[in-house]
Amino acid sequence: MEQQTWHAQSEAECLARLETSLDGLSQAEVERRREVHGLNLLHDGNKVSLLTVFFNQFRDFMTLVLIAATLISGLLGEYTDAVTIIAIVFLNGILGFVQEVRAERSLKALKELTAPVAKVRRDGAVVEVSAKELVPGDIVLLEDGDRVPADGRIVRARSLEVEESALTGESVPVAKDPRVRVPADSPLAERRNMVYMGTMVTRGRAEYVVTATGMQTEMGKIADLIDQSEDQETPLQKRLDQLGKTLVWISLGITVLVVVAGVMHGHALYEMFLAGVSLAVAAIPEGLPAIVTIALALGVQRMIKRNAIVRRLPSVETLGCATVICSDKTGTLTQNKMTVTQIYADGLYVEVTGSGHQLQGEFVANGRRIEPGRRAALKSLVEIAAVCNQAHLEPGADGVSAQAVKGDPTEIALLVLAHKAGFAKPDSVYERVDERPFDADRKMMSVLVRSDDEWFAFVKGAPDVLLARCTHVLLGNREEPMGQSLCKQILAANEQMASRALRNLGFAYRRFRSAEEARQADWESELVFVGICGMIDPPRDEAKAAIAKAKSAGIRTVMITGDHQATATAIAKQLDILPPGGRVLTGADLESLDDKRLSNLVRDTYVYARVTPEHKLRIVRALQANHEVVAMTGDGVNDAPAIKQADIGIAMGQSGTDVAKEASSLILADDNYATIVAAVEEGRAIYDNIKKFIRYLLASNVGEILTMFLAMLAGWPLPLSPIQILWVNLVTDGLPAIALGIDAPEDDIMSRPPRNVHEGIFARGMAVKILSRGVLIGLATLAVFAWSLRQGTDLAHAQTMAYATLTMAQLILVFDSRSLEGGILRRNPFENVWLLLAVLSSVALFACTMYVPRMAEVFHTTPLGPGDWAIVLVAAAVPTFALSVRRMGRNRLHKLQQRSGSDAAA
Repeated sequence: MEQQTWHAQSEAECLARLETSLDGLSQAEVERRREVHGLNLLHDGNKVSLLTVFFNQFRDFMTLVLIAATLISGLLGEYTDAVTIIAIVFLNGILGFVQEVRAERSLKALKELTAPVAKVRRDGAVVEVSAKELVPGDIVLLEDGDRVPADGRIVRARSLEVEESALTGESVPVAKDPRVRVPADSPLAERRNMVYMGTMVTRGRAEYVVTATGMQTEMGKIADLIDQSEDQETPLQKRLDQLGKTLVWISLGITVLVVVAGVMHGHALYEMFLAGVSLAVAAIPEGLPAIVTIALALGVQRMIKRNAIVRRLPSVETLGCATVICSDKTGTLTQNKMTVTQIYADGLYVEVTGSGHQLQGEFVANGRRIEPGRRAALKSLVEIAAVCNQAHLEPGADGVSAQAVKGDPTEIALLVLAHKAGFAKPDSVYERVDERPFDADRKMMSVLVRSDDEWFAFVKGAPDVLLARCTHVLLGNREEPMGQSLCKQILAANEQMASRALRNLGFAYRRFRSAEEARQADWESELVFVGICGMIDPPRDEAKAAIAKAKSAGIRTVMITGDHQATATAIAKQLDILPPGGRVLTGADLESLDDKRLSNLVRDTYVYARVTPEHKLRIVRALQANHEVVAMTGDGVNDAPAIKQADIGIAMGQSGTDVAKEASSLILADDNYATIVAAVEEGRAIYDNIKKFIRYLLASNVGEILTMFLAMLAGWPLPLSPIQILWVNLVTDGLPAIALGIDAPEDDIMSRPPRNVHEGIFARGMAVKILSRGVLIGLATLAVFAWSLRQGTDLAHAQTMAYATLTMAQLILVFDSRSLEGGILRRNPFENVWLLLAVLSSVALFACTMYVPRMAEVFHTTPLGPGDWAIVLVAAAVPTFALSVRRMGRNRLHKLQQRSGSDAAA
């Protein structure tokens, strides 16, 4: 298609050439065109084949040296050793390959979840589809905040402006007009009747016909639209990469010393060279970055299950450092479902139970349940609320909650009220004849209805405005004249309900004697006042618990809303967001404050009411000026700057615009505050798990290096053969380390203060824990080796004892690593089923090298008896259990000291 000429044609010409209409394509035609044009996707030019990924596992320098050494070994006739070592290297490569492919699939699933959707007209109806399903000829609907999903010619527009900087570099939005026709050779920036994939609608609405999809779009020609941020290294990965390089040189240095010491004590150069290279391969944590990626990817998948979609992996680390969560009120802290909770009618305050779209509830006055159908005023109010209404609601299959809800939230709340009162089908009682829609000047809505031979005007509106048009009040079954006393009583009730942060609506009616009178009279005068409904958007059931959980984690929750101050304050108090003495600021207050004064006030401000999206940016910057790590939620186009400025930008998945989602690092699939707290918990758990297997891997490596190094310094025989070293590395560093990456969070993870964003890997005594365990594992292994030699056993048996001790010590250590503070006795070892299976698999693989005759021959091992195993297991357990018992005693002493201090203070 000559898509470069679409802008030079009229709307009608474009529709004709694309063989479509404003009603859109049929589904059958869509399928036919997709066969021709393919999916609306951009090709990923950087895709690496699986074969390349596999061979990349063997590009590490030390692995190549080991392969070369084994080839030399084969040439020298050591075929068994050569084949076995190559097999171990190959198994390590397969493990790395599986890890990398799994990580890539996890990230791919992430991109699918954040892929854009489009509203499209097909078969005359508007449906929402994935943007990748668009084809040329589709009619797409746009509104402010949308990302344009494909190139196209505008056919209808209203106040449309599009930001096209992704294509043109111009940051100022461009006004669009479908009526203009521009020359065929016009540059893209001047094509005011076109929209292009990847650009953003900043204002207005439009409909356009798709002219190009996928790689045929302008974006397909010049850029790769797929967000590459997920493929970048996180700060943690960069630090670990640097750590890995440092450890490589340290390991190589020690390995050289081991080789030199061994040769000086009479060992053959070839034997020591192969042992040294094997030790280096085992000791260098070359798989650390891959395992970090796996932990991040698996953690992200867990977060997806909890409705938190991560767009940028660095945000996973930052989540654990969050100190303030700035949350919208409506839909995030509340249900975004207006609910009638109180009615004033017939001089009574009536409480209504049931929240949201629950169709069941009770009417309670003075502590007693009442039947609304038996009280004239209450019955009349419910009827007016249901009939003077534009919303639509259908009960769900269970009859308990609503489905197919459509319309204004306030009017939906009134329909729910009618269902609770047993007035579910107003159309069967009243026939609507005419209506006057709500008007901002009148502040009311009215309908003219007929019931048999009776005619009524039903009116709802602002109570004070409605009262001015009323001449009577319905009390009991009588229409009493509206005196000054009754008017004051109703106004006082209105104020009392408003003080509870309820949004109030008044209800009234007028009865007509004939159809002619009804048509000629002013419906909205000489009314009979019936009562007032007070409604509120109730807090989410889970929000209060989530806020308390965040508070215990040292995270302050701040509410930001465009709602009234009274409503915001009432909800904040219900949710325990606003403490005694906590400050509430309004948008007007923010306008009067300079940045310095604001940065001082935000420290004890918990509620911001009547604020604009522009104010959010100031609030974020003021909090950051106080060294807070800020998570900020938003859903609108204008929220994007604040979302981007925040340390963790959070967009709403249901109500959020594409602009907000693009600026965010986290998307809430359910728009729920509790999901933010769950994401923080997962973020902390992911970081903890990464630290757990770093500690485990490095402590294990220290134990391996120390075992060989001290033995060579002492002039002893090799405690482990090269094959044994590599096998220990395979069975202990592989599956158990990965299983730590999916470990459940510790019980106190949300009772700790937020982690400092600049905290290093070895903070909080991590280095001491690694060295202490590594040294004890090395000493225990050498002690068993030395004891075995002194018993007069042959070298193969002594090496088997050392081999078994080192392996079992590391597999016991993995359970100790599950708790960063408490040690092996802190947590139930059977909680992590995957870790248990990984350890059992490692034990089975290790046992094969000892009890399968052919493998025992290859690995130079001898079978161990019960007595040998008793010594091995005791020696292997001592390093972990001794330190755990010591730590538990120290922690208990610390708690006793704290308790004594508290008692003394009391």
